[in-house]
This record gives sequence, C-alpha cells and structure tokens, in this order.
Amino acid sequence: MALNYIWIAFFLIGFIVALGKLIFTGNMQIFNDLVNAVFVNAKTGFEISLGLAGALTLWMGLLKVGEKGGVVKILGKAIEPLFQKLFPDLPKGHPAYGSIVLNLAANMLGLDNAATPVGLKAMKEMQEVNPDKDTASNAQIMFLVLNAAGLVIIPVSVIVYRIQLGAANPADVFIPILISTFCALLTGMISVAVVQKINLFDKVVMAYLGGLTAIVAGMVIYFSNLPKDQISEVSTFTANFILISIIILFIILAIIKKVNVYDAFIEGAKEGFNIAVKIIPFLVAVLVAIGIFRASGAMDFIISGIAVFFDWLGFDTRFTGALPVAFMKPLSGSGARGLMIDAMTTYGPDSFIGRLACTMQGTTDTTFYIIAVYFGSVGIKNTRYAVGCSLLADLVGFTTAILIAYLFFG
Repeated sequence: MALNYIWIAFFLIGFIVALGKLIFTGNMQIFNDLVNAVFVNAKTGFEISLGLAGALTLWMGLLKVGEKGGVVKILGKAIEPLFQKLFPDLPKGHPAYGSIVLNLAANMLGLDNAATPVGLKAMKEMQEVNPDKDTASNAQIMFLVLNAAGLVIIPVSVIVYRIQLGAANPADVFIPILISTFCALLTGMISVAVVQKINLFDKVVMAYLGGLTAIVAGMVIYFSNLPKDQISEVSTFTANFILISIIILFIILAIIKKVNVYDAFIEGAKEGFNIAVKIIPFLVAVLVAIGIFRASGAMDFIISGIAVFFDWLGFDTRFTGALPVAFMKPLSGSGARGLMIDAMTTYGPDSFIGRLACTMQGTTDTTFYIIAVYFGSVGIKNTRYAVGCSLLADLVGFTTAILIAYLFFG
C-alpha cells in the first residue's frame, strides 16, 4: 500500500514542479524532458532486468546448493544460544526458537524466499503463547526489529545490480554493507533489550556481541590505518576472497551431504531466472516514476536543500546525493532499489554517491513492509514500540553507512 502512494506521489509532485517551472520561469522544455524520462527509464528498467537474469541465475543456483548442504541449519545452531537469552518470555524448547533461528539464518544468506515463510511461521508460533492476541508480545517485537535491521552476510541483490551497471569491482561495497548492517542490528537489539529489561551483560550475550563487535571494530581500525589508495584495493580483495570461499564452502558441504550439486544448482538457477523475469514490470514502474520525479527537478530541490543545511554546518555534502535511498528504504524496498539504480546511472556505479547508495540499500530491510506483513499475518493491531526501535536501527545503520563510505571510498 505504501508503494502505491509513493508511486502516485512521484508522478503528481513531478507534474506540479514541472508546471511551476513552466508558469514561473517559462521553461517550455520541461515537459519534453518528462516524456523523454518516461521512455528512457522504461527502456533502462527492461534492459537491467534482462541483464540481471544471468547474475540472479548464478547466485540463486549457488545459494540453493548451500541451502541443501545444510548451511542454514549450521548457522541456526551457531546462534541459537544467543536467541534463548534474547527471547526469555518464550518457554524453553518452544518450536518458535527453531523458526526464529532458521529465519534469521536464511536472511543472513540473502535467501528471502526461504526466510519469509519461516518468519511467518515463527510469528504464528509466538502468537500461540501471546496472552494478548491484539498486542505484540516482547518476543515478537524483538524478532521483528532484528528482521527490520536486516543483517545480511551476502548482499547478493546489490552486487548483481552493480555487475549489470558496469561497476569495476562490484563487490567493493561488501565490507561497508557488513559493517553498517551489523551496527543497525546491534542498535535494534540493544534498544529493544533496554525496553524489555533483558540482561545484555549475561555471559552468553556478551560472548556473542563482544566477539562480533570486536571483529567489526578490528575491520574498521585496520582499514582506517591503511593509506587511502590501498583501502579500496584491500577491501575489494578481501570481499572477493570471502565470497569465493563461501561458494567453495557451499559446494563442499553439499558434497558431504551427498547432494547432487549440479542438480541443486540448476534448481536454484531456474528460480533465479524466474525472479529476473518477474521483476521487469515492477522495476520499470518504479524507474519511470523516479525518472519523472528527477526530470522535473523535484529531487534536485530536496537534495539541494539538505546539502545547503549540511554545508551551513560545515560538513562535506557529497553524501546527500544518496539520501533518497535512505528516505525510501523503510517504506519500500522496490522504491529504494529504483533510487539506488538511479544514483548509479546518474553518477556512475563507481562514484562515491553510487557506492554509498548501494551501501545504504544493503544496510537495513524494509521496516514498514515487515511490520505490515509479519504483524498482519497474526492479526496484531498494537505494535507498541516496534516501529520506534526499528527506525532507530535504520537511522544508525544509514549514519554508519555514510561514515564508512567516507572511510572506504573517500
């Protein structure tokens, strides 16, 4: 529903701004620019979707190999002790634990198709022990905020879009995304834990969070001490090495499980191709609306206004070109994806703004969509503090993305 209003708003605001330019400045070219933007962006959306077919086919195939090799279950077992501490209201041994772990593990691997059904199952299982069926329980809020923070180990969709748009090193945003999304997750977890009075100083919680924080802090310290000209080179090498290692690990685990690796890859690859075809109308619709909005000058007005404010404060204002992605992401994943693509096509995939837009896209999930789907699936009307904690996680994630982008991409 939110995307419907956003899509309409792009057209109406774009038309009103263009009409204002015609009336007050006599710009008769503006409506020609709007029409050109419609057809150019429709063509761009179609071409990007077709180009995505190859990359999505590859990655969905590899992820299917990993899934059948038991990667999701391995991740689940690894993080289960932590979740038993974060969901104290759930009875020990409750089936919801298994669904929660599998959902978040699938999300970490970018397996959205697998994550959502399991997540809805987890919400239903938690609803069974919820004393007030119309109000979100503590466990459901913690689960939703962790989902909205959107920790992803492999940002497949961002990387494949960068490949399609000709980035020199498509995976160079891998580590910045990992750091930003971890900070968003940590913020969401801590904010909910504070409200629910969960003991974050428990030795199990401290071991997990302390270990992960140390790894992320170590990465930031290491890269901040590198010469500027080496940061991109080293981070790109590290990201590519990790990705290749994960692919090999998927294959080895599948072999150990005696999975027919080739057949599993083909099964997943077919899903990837179908996804690429299905997103054509959605991508075209969003890009055309954004094209109207940008061609009218409305987006430039917004970005310029924000830039003037931060310039007045004495800050570098280059990051403002990527802010539309941050504004859109909590409302619409498709809209934010379209704005990310728009930033890369406008400024270049290897530009500072292009890379920052990609980092922001991979930092958090679509907060309001998740709230609507997950809470709506079990009929919850009172979401309590879920929205506030989720948006706080988004804010910290996007702020971290900006800071990390300056560190990595200058």
